[in-house]
Amino acid sequence: MKTWLQLVFNTIKVFILFTGCTILFYYGLMWINQEYQSYHRYDEPEGQSVKVAAMVTESKPSFMDRLKLFYHIGE
Repeated sequence: MKTWLQLVFNTIKVFILFTGCTILFYYGLMWINQEYQSYHRYDEPEGQSVKVAAMVTESKPSFMDRLKLFYHIGE
């Protein structure tokens, strides 16, 4: 009878430990999610920023140009 009670008690301890760690992990993920929700990646940069890409106003490249670029890059 004593070993049965110890088995039940140990099972309850493991269950409580697992549940506690799961809840802690869940709220940790929620906290990280809240931190990144308020982070605006696409805001206009402040200060002295340099434009990286320029709009190209050339005509549309031909099929052969696109095919050569495809084979050159290897994608």
